[in-house]
Amino acid sequence: MSRIFSILFLIFAILTTTQLSAQEQPLKLVTWQQIAALPVPPADRVISYGADSLQFGELRLPQGEGKFPVVVVVHGGCWLSAYDRQYMAHLSEKLTKAGYATWNLEFRRVGDTGGGWPGTFLDVAQGTDYVRELAKTYPLDTKKVVVMGHSAGGHLALWLAARRNLAKSSPLYTRKPLKLKGVISLAGIPDLATYGHQKGSCNEAVPQLMGGMPKDQPERYADASPTALLPLRVPSRLIQGALDPVVPVSQSQQFAEQAKAKGDDAALILLEQAGHFDLVVPHAAVYEQVEHAVQDLIQQK
Repeated sequence: MSRIFSILFLIFAILTTTQLSAQEQPLKLVTWQQIAALPVPPADRVISYGADSLQFGELRLPQGEGKFPVVVVVHGGCWLSAYDRQYMAHLSEKLTKAGYATWNLEFRRVGDTGGGWPGTFLDVAQGTDYVRELAKTYPLDTKKVVVMGHSAGGHLALWLAARRNLAKSSPLYTRKPLKLKGVISLAGIPDLATYGHQKGSCNEAVPQLMGGMPKDQPERYADASPTALLPLRVPSRLIQGALDPVVPVSQSQQFAEQAKAKGDDAALILLEQAGHFDLVVPHAAVYEQVEHAVQDLIQQK
């Protein structure tokens, strides 16, 4: 009998040790280097929405008959010319396979001629509104459009939803912006004024984008920060990894709270075991949350 107890105790000890060892393994977050090493899936069409060589988008269409709901995709990279749309091609392709047409925008950034203030903003606005032109040739449902952006692109996506609140005197004003079903910010930066003073890998790029700090350019920050343009009057979903080392989670938290306080349908989806780049890699465990947010917004009445 004592031998049986000894064997059972040994088995229990081995199992317990194995479980503890697994728990002690550090969580492996997706890195930028891993994304950059992935083969970039080709687009169905590369189409210009403006005269500049950087004013174009990648259109991907699902199989079957349209009209297809549309996801306008805005890449991040600290608003800098060193980073382009290609890393968002993976997410775009996955969403297209799920039944959504995707329009992955390129635009002038800081370091490009005409990039920064106001060109970057005007480009993403022009590119988004161009969906109406695309729909004249391709089977797109312009009444079912969601904008999604990652990191600095999350800021631009939220701004695209907020820009109809701009005064006509604003340099960023455009007439009759494309109506949206909603906006998804993936680790976005809703408040440029506070982020420029916070710890984060993109914070030093804010004054480059805006041509100065908030004290130097208060009117620009008022026109370019989604937080300053609330309420959006369209639903917003802010998805962020709790382990994000690039953008403080407080950015999404505070925006969601302020948006809801002003009557918006806003929700923060905090992913406990995700970092900054897990959100844009389809093979990551959190991808389903992203696709679910798209579906949720498209189906809104």
